[in-house]
Amino acid sequence: MTVRRLIAPLWCSLLLIPLVACGPDDAGGSDPVVGVGVDADADADTDAGGDLPDVPRPACPFSAAQVSDLVGQSMQDQGNCLFGDGKGVASLTITTASPLAGESTYAYQRDQATQVYREVRDVDKGRKAYLAVKDIAGEAVVVSDKGSYTVILSSFERLGATSDGYEKTLRSVLDALPL
Repeated sequence: MTVRRLIAPLWCSLLLIPLVACGPDDAGGSDPVVGVGVDADADADTDAGGDLPDVPRPACPFSAAQVSDLVGQSMQDQGNCLFGDGKGVASLTITTASPLAGESTYAYQRDQATQVYREVRDVDKGRKAYLAVKDIAGEAVVVSDKGSYTVILSSFERLGATSDGYEKTLRSVLDALPL
């Protein structure tokens, strides 16, 4: 019985030795996904951003006072580029990203907007942009050389009172962005 207890670990270790000895450098390039003789680093998509500049994510572009002027009512800074009306109802959120990150998610965001919002329109801002509106919310996304911005307006009673209130306000915010 003692011999059996020693043989089992010995067999297991003999089976594991080739796995441990063959690290990533010994893979031989025969991975069917990467292809024979293809360097793993060369597999990356080097043209994902086209001629987008390599710049970091921009900081929040507005203060609470600037947002208040843009939306036409008093707003408070609630941190992380989130501005609220102080009552827990209306909010404006701006998410920033690098130009490359914005470019890589733009098509997905626009597609999602067509499923959520009543109207989605391309606008002439930055490299590419759209705005989307419905009766209680609006969204705008813009990709520029200086950064990418996703702006979301939600639950502004005054803006929903007219059919184009959210669109006009989003256009004002887009005009004020440092593109």
